[in-house]
Amino acid sequence: MPRPKSQGSDSKGPDSKAPEARRPGSPTPQGWSRAGTPEEENLERSKRAERAEARRASESTAERAPATTPDELKDAARGERLQKVLAEAGVASRRACEALIEAGEVTVNGHLVTELPLWVDRTRDHIIVRGTRLRFPEHFTYVMLYKPRGVITTNDDPEGRTRAIDLIKHPSRARLFPIGRLDQETSGLLLLTNDGELANRLMHPRHGAQKFYEVTVKGAVEESALEKLRKGLFLFDRRRGTASRTQGAKLEIIRRDRDRTRFRLELSEGRNRQIRRMLAQMGHPVRKLRRVQMGPLKLRGLQPGQWRDLLPEEVKLLKKAVKGGKRRAPNRKSESESSGDRM
Repeated sequence: MPRPKSQGSDSKGPDSKAPEARRPGSPTPQGWSRAGTPEEENLERSKRAERAEARRASESTAERAPATTPDELKDAARGERLQKVLAEAGVASRRACEALIEAGEVTVNGHLVTELPLWVDRTRDHIIVRGTRLRFPEHFTYVMLYKPRGVITTNDDPEGRTRAIDLIKHPSRARLFPIGRLDQETSGLLLLTNDGELANRLMHPRHGAQKFYEVTVKGAVEESALEKLRKGLFLFDRRRGTASRTQGAKLEIIRRDRDRTRFRLELSEGRNRQIRRMLAQMGHPVRKLRRVQMGPLKLRGLQPGQWRDLLPEEVKLLKKAVKGGKRRAPNRKSESESSGDRM
């Protein structure tokens, strides 16, 4: 297994939280990445300012320029659907990319486009999203991170909080993005990549990439409550304004006493804060939540804040899992929440 890399040497265990502010780290063992130096921190702040300016410029352009979609982009023989190309470049999920297009955040060859469907040729067309030209990586990078508590998984945070990508100083300097999300207080396995196609397959509930969690809740959970988890609970979907039943969960009790219950939970979907919402509904608020496995990959050999590159064999296992996995008809009522995978 590759040697893990870390932002620093101050991790104290699985429940340690990330520092609220990023700071230069002390010397670390050879082969591990170092925490950001003051120069790196200044460069990162400069890059964030440039991204913010690009977004403002894009918004201003969208306000001034009318949408003008050339007829050639409406020809299906031209190539691939625009939202698919954006998703595979790591911009966002396909649905989120569709929303970006309809909101006037995308231009193709200088034309502001706001309607779908459209087809583009990624080798010839000049595509800009929120002021940044779309570029496709020549080589894919795959990383496993042990996300500590207190770290957020979004790449764009105007509040300046510690992000998962801030913990990874990859020598390739690849633009990585998380595969799915974990909320700020959830720790554990997080995969990051610049392979948009694989990321979208792993996040989509249709492909059945199972996720495993270790959960500790307050109080002794009765067997009747566990049975409800196994069958699924109704959770409200704010986007649709209705409630729908979650898919059944598999679970295994690790320890149970009067004050707390610890168990292993397996899910195939990932609604927003799903585990916390289900257990709060049953009167057992979550005390600790850690993801320990995603598909065939388990969280091993890493401490909070450390990361490593995936082995070629592990990448093959991931691709095989989403290619040959059982394809289920998606729950249309809950699919709008499922792409977030934020526990």
